[in-house]
Amino acid sequence: MTLTGRGGAVQVPARAHPTGRGKIVLGGVGAGILLAVLWSYEFVDHVIGDNLANALLGHDAKATAIGGAVAGMVFAFVSGLAGTFTACNIAMAAAVGPMSQAGQEGATRTGLRVLLRPVGWLTVGMVAVSATYGFVGVLLGDRLPQLSTEVVAGMPVRLIQSMVVFGVIGLAFVYLGLASLDIVPDPFAHRPAARVVVLGALVGGFLIGRPYPLFNKLFHWAVETGNPLYGAGAFVLQSLGNIVIVAALFALLIVLTKGRFVSWLAGSPARTAAVTGALLIALGVFMVVYWDVRLPAMFGHGWFPTMWYNAW
Repeated sequence: MTLTGRGGAVQVPARAHPTGRGKIVLGGVGAGILLAVLWSYEFVDHVIGDNLANALLGHDAKATAIGGAVAGMVFAFVSGLAGTFTACNIAMAAAVGPMSQAGQEGATRTGLRVLLRPVGWLTVGMVAVSATYGFVGVLLGDRLPQLSTEVVAGMPVRLIQSMVVFGVIGLAFVYLGLASLDIVPDPFAHRPAARVVVLGALVGGFLIGRPYPLFNKLFHWAVETGNPLYGAGAFVLQSLGNIVIVAALFALLIVLTKGRFVSWLAGSPARTAAVTGALLIALGVFMVVYWDVRLPAMFGHGWFPTMWYNAW
């Protein structure tokens, strides 16, 4: 496709349509639903999350009070790291495809550039949202549903907030996935860095709905300090802890393949679109189904299949 501007004709790469887009969408939807059925929050929240936090802190993370600002910041990062694989964070794995795409611009340069560029863009979007919410959250305190102990229609109010937030973010993921496949208008066509920044903002938005007990404890501590700057700093560290493992896996992928993974994606725009679209759709559907169908069913609102190890 050729565009004419002040500098003359400019050649712009045409959007690539991966073959079998319908199958990619159906596969992503099916994978998301299956993951929501198989997901064990007891295992990821308690067996993995709590044990990891206890091991890193050297004490019972839930039972021990947070003693001071430094301890609070350490707790923020550790609890974020421990919550990497919880249902309120696992969807950030969908950023791997877009991060790879954003790193393509530096694929012919140093491997470090290929790694740092997309991770940096993801962090920019994430920090902007998490810092803002931490600051405002301390100012609002118990007026936020997320910190409420009230129950409506048999459901804790804080979980209703989770349903709304993760449902909206999940739908945003699905839209971005469909846009990557060029099925719906793509606001980030030819702007892979902007796509990663927005995904980072959505990852930062996970904190707005997160019901994870260790995060709830951190939030209450931040409110008790009465200092919104503590809230902003703690929430940023929580989010950074959330992405450490995924960023490390992304780095390992680049190092082990010597950058060939990014080059492999860059070699075929259709392949990039397929990988990005499939990940975003699958994890977006997972969020919507898990938080807006499975969660209400746990409180008697509707029905959802229960695996034998997920008895509630």
